[in-house]
Amino acid sequence: MAAHRNASTADRRARIEEMRRAEKARERRNRIITITLSTVVVAGLVGFGAYVLDKQGDEKAQEAASAKAPIEDEKSWDPKKLGRNHPTTPVSYPMKPPVGGDHHPVWMNCDGDVYKKPIRNENAVHSLEHGAVWVTYTSKAPAAEVKKLEEKVGKTPYTLMSPFEDQAGAIMLSAWGKQVTVDGADDPRVNRFFTKYVQGPQTPEPGAACTGGTGQ
Repeated sequence: MAAHRNASTADRRARIEEMRRAEKARERRNRIITITLSTVVVAGLVGFGAYVLDKQGDEKAQEAASAKAPIEDEKSWDPKKLGRNHPTTPVSYPMKPPVGGDHHPVWMNCDGDVYKKPIRNENAVHSLEHGAVWVTYTSKAPAAEVKKLEEKVGKTPYTLMSPFEDQAGAIMLSAWGKQVTVDGADDPRVNRFFTKYVQGPQTPEPGAACTGGTGQ
């Protein structure tokens, strides 16, 4: 009897020990799986982060290159010859739309403002002095193109848009001392002009407000 009890006890101990070894083995496998998955996830996040940074770096490099590249058929005026006085009387400008010169003391609001009616040149020129890009169009501009440009301007601080019937091209872009006629909203020169001249190096008063002026 004693021998039988001893054998049973030894068997139970052996089974318990085997169960403990099996449990320890499972714990080791689980730790290995967890560590492996964590390593894979971290590596994936690092790789994705590097991809995003590379993409952002490429986009910034493209923007920088675009800002330096000349824009086809762009016209320029010597900024030293563009007056910056603030008369309250009408000003006669040699170019249409004007790209600089003496102007009204109050600027036209240009925080992505879209005007459906013509605005005063003198106020708009003051906006250009603050680094704004002014988009103008005639009745010959297709309505679909005008709508696309309105959407672009509406999303872009330091821009404004208004009809301007007495200009040479159907759609024109103006900045201080700079101007170009474009074929439509999808003309690549539109993005390049915005990139180059919205608060660009031509700005006489960089950082000056585009809000708090006049909206009519």
